[in-house]
Amino acid sequence: MHTLVIYDISNDQIRSMVARACKEAGLARIQKSAFLGVIDTQRRKHLKKRVIRILGRNRGNIQFFLICENDIRFREIIGDVVIGDDEDIMVL
Repeated sequence: MHTLVIYDISNDQIRSMVARACKEAGLARIQKSAFLGVIDTQRRKHLKKRVIRILGRNRGNIQFFLICENDIRFREIIGDVVIGDDEDIMVL
């Protein structure tokens, strides 16, 4: 089962922490605020708990989607795939 995580978080530090959590869970960045990958249920539950703790009472929106193999094959990519790690850079 594929897991898609998308988020809209204005706080740079929290956004960076959510991105790091997604990477550490085994997901790959597919857009600036979107990660996709195949992870098992236990890892997905752990990631969900982790991002809930990271977000805390701060403003933001994090969404998890489960996508089956049959549906993911219909994925279409239009345009260039340009992925940057801007969210991993924190300016103090």
